[in-house]
Amino acid sequence: MDSITIPASPRQEFASGVVHCLPIVAGAVPFGFLLGSLAAKAGLSALDMGLMSALVFAGSSQFVAVELLDKNGSGGSAGLAVVGAILLVNLRHLLMGATLEQQFRGVPRARAGLALFFMTDEQWALALRRGPELTLAYWYGVAATLYLAWLTSTVAGTLAGALIADPTAWGLDFTFIAVFLCLLAGFWRGAGSLPPWLASAAAALAVHALSSGGTWHILAGALAGGAVAAVQGKRRMRDA
Repeated sequence: MDSITIPASPRQEFASGVVHCLPIVAGAVPFGFLLGSLAAKAGLSALDMGLMSALVFAGSSQFVAVELLDKNGSGGSAGLAVVGAILLVNLRHLLMGATLEQQFRGVPRARAGLALFFMTDEQWALALRRGPELTLAYWYGVAATLYLAWLTSTVAGTLAGALIADPTAWGLDFTFIAVFLCLLAGFWRGAGSLPPWLASAAAALAVHALSSGGTWHILAGALAGGAVAAVQGKRRMRDA
């Protein structure tokens, strides 16, 4: 007689999200601490950093914002540049959200919108690996853990910013790279995974080399990788 699989309860799904997020938190905390220390040197207070982390909740765009504030101060023109940079860096979330359409199908728009506020690169990667079995309880287990860790670490980094003369000397700047290398390794599915990765890397490097600064290389990499992945998907459907 076949065994019957009992679906996990929302509490169990939430707990699974928390557990699966813990390795990411281990990398996010020093990354957030580094951001906070850089924010302190740019003149931001712990309250400023706390509000930014709570309302923006996007590490890469927050780094760009802090860098712009450090160079240009906090005047009106700098404020517009910061808002524009955050929007540009986070445009990749449009592509990331599109890949989760199937998992969020049937979820009311208001609930889906609230859930997607917490979408980060790490959250998206775990959700995508979860596949069709993704539940809102699991999503919020990851989200709550990462959100609280990020908020706490960035504020703590700002408070301790004056105590760290050179955060890079501690290797804290490498945590961002390490986290994304681990996430990328989790998506490896053989040689067929390489074309989107290579296209994304080539586009990002080319735009970065040709531009005088800014964050356009991030969007270029996302668009190039997404386009190649879409072409591969159409070919697979045609050959099936």
